[in-house]
Formats: sequence, C-alpha cells, structure tokens
Amino acid sequence: MKQIKTVDAAGHVLCHDITRIVKDVVKDTAFKKGHIIKKEDIPALLSLGKEHLYIWEKKEGILHENEAAEILYDVCKNDNMKGSKIKEGKIELIADIDGLFRVDVDRLEAINDLDEIMIATRHNNYAVKKGDKLAGTRVIPLVIESSKMDEVKKVAGDKPLLELLPYKKMNAGIVTTGSEVYHGRIKDTFTPVIINKLKAYEINVCWHKVVDDDSEMIVNAISEIKENGADLIICTGGMSVDPDDLTPSSIRKSGVDVVTYGAPVLPGAMFLLGYFKDGTPIMGLPGCVMYAKATIFDLVLPRVAAGVKITKRDISRMGHGGLCFSCKVCTYPRCEFGKGV
Repeated sequence: MKQIKTVDAAGHVLCHDITRIVKDVVKDTAFKKGHIIKKEDIPALLSLGKEHLYIWEKKEGILHENEAAEILYDVCKNDNMKGSKIKEGKIELIADIDGLFRVDVDRLEAINDLDEIMIATRHNNYAVKKGDKLAGTRVIPLVIESSKMDEVKKVAGDKPLLELLPYKKMNAGIVTTGSEVYHGRIKDTFTPVIINKLKAYEINVCWHKVVDDDSEMIVNAISEIKENGADLIICTGGMSVDPDDLTPSSIRKSGVDVVTYGAPVLPGAMFLLGYFKDGTPIMGLPGCVMYAKATIFDLVLPRVAAGVKITKRDISRMGHGGLCFSCKVCTYPRCEFGKGV
C-alpha cells in the first residue's frame, strides 16, 4: 500500500472499504474498495477522520484482506451453505437448508491458533434453519502474507471445516408403557409432547402402541413397529431403576445394541439409546421429557434426525454443558445447555 494525504487523493483508487458509524443510527460502508476518489468526496472523507488514505500497490507474496477472506471461505464451505458478499474483508456463511450444523472443532481451533486469522462459528451440532448465519471469516490486518494463508490451507486439509446435514425423511413409532395409562386411569400427556418435538424435524409418528407394565407386551410392541418399517422408535415410561420399571430391559430383549443407559445430562439422566442391527435407532425417554422445556432428548434428536449415529463417547461428552438451569423463561437453544461440545 501507498499512503497519501486525503486532500491529494482525487483520481486515486481506494484500496480498502471505509466505514461510517453513527451511534444508534447507522453502520455502513461510505466508500468501497476500488472507488475512484472524486474531489467532492474529500470533505466527506475528512469528516470520517481520514486525514490519509491507502492506495493499493500490488506486491508479490502479499494478499489483500478480501483475497484472504476468499481463502478462509473456501476452507469452510460445504454443501447446503452459501457465502455472503465480501464486506470489509469479511465473508459470512449462510444456511441454504434446515439441518444439523457441524464443525470440526479441532481444526477450527488449530486455524484460529495462527496469527492474524479468525473464523467464528455457531456451536457444533446446532440445529439451524435456512437463512441462519453459520460462520464468519476474516483476517485481522488489511493485508497479509500469502505464506500465512498457505499455512491455513495446510492446517485445514482437503476436507471442509464445516458441514450442514439435511434432516432425513423419517417415520417414527411410539411405545407408551405404564399400567396407569394402559388401564385409562390417567390421560397420556407424554405422547403429545414427543409428537410436537418430532414435528419440528418433519418426523411423522405413524405408529403408537400403549402397553401395560409387562415385558412381553413391550417387546412385542417394539417388534411390531419395527417390522412395519419405522425409522425411529421411542419408548416412554418405566425408565427408572425401580423393580417394576421394565422398559430398559425390554428394549434390550428386543434385539437392540444398547449404546448407553444413562447420560451425564440433567434433566435426562435415565435416557437410553440403542440401535438395531440395520441401524434403526431406538430411545427410551425419561419422564422429565414430558414436562421440562429442554432435556437430553433435545440434544440428541437433531443428530438422529440428520442420520448421525451417536456413540457412547458422544453421550459422555455431553456432561460438559449438560446442566440445565431450569430458567423461568426458557431460551433454549440460545443458552448454555448442551453447548459443551
């Protein structure tokens, strides 16, 4: 870059954006990179505090912030997302679909460890809507050595840093257990909650079986729903460790490989997750899902809806950030709950 006095700048090409900020009124770009400065522009530039301007002099081995931002965008971008226009050396990535947003956190941190580089993202495993902002990228200085951007590409490797997985088209079945519901002594208030949560991910509930506290009945209900082609099975009731709580053992008897019975999340500790041999997931939901605003179910469901197979390690890592404060006004997912990983 070449620095010149603003009063002498008429006819020169501006090499960077100049921002105008009026508190509580406006923040915009008064003059864009590439603008040919006119004589009548000079008073406005001086009023923005610009006694000097920088004229871009291209040199080998040096990149402008906009060129560097393009490189950062390239290492981040993946299917189902798009980039914004470059503004002041920044590019944002925007969701093109509803889906599960995922970040390779280790590589993100490695890139941000490099000097003069920044990529800011949403939390990993975040359920997003079309049009949501996913990430923003820029370099800190106006110009940067191309060798530093080469290092970014080396750390990033060949795989995009981000991904946005669409939700699968799924049909679900629910098995409601409990003598009190089976015999009509109380109204089933659990199933409507589940149906409503599944609807947010366009998962249709096609089968619903209400059974007594009887292991054989529970196993048969699970098997019937599975044989009918369910993509997801959810069991409610009887998930505690009391002697008459038979749902966890019945799920095991149905031929499921149980990933976990128990999760380091409150509310939701008595959660069960398993998979049939063909990959069909089954969940046993504790009673808290019926009345708490956000639980383990809300943390797991977006991943299941996107077809991501959840491991024991995934569940174990939820302990960091897995404590819900049960706020009077629930703001989930815009809160700390479930944001440890």
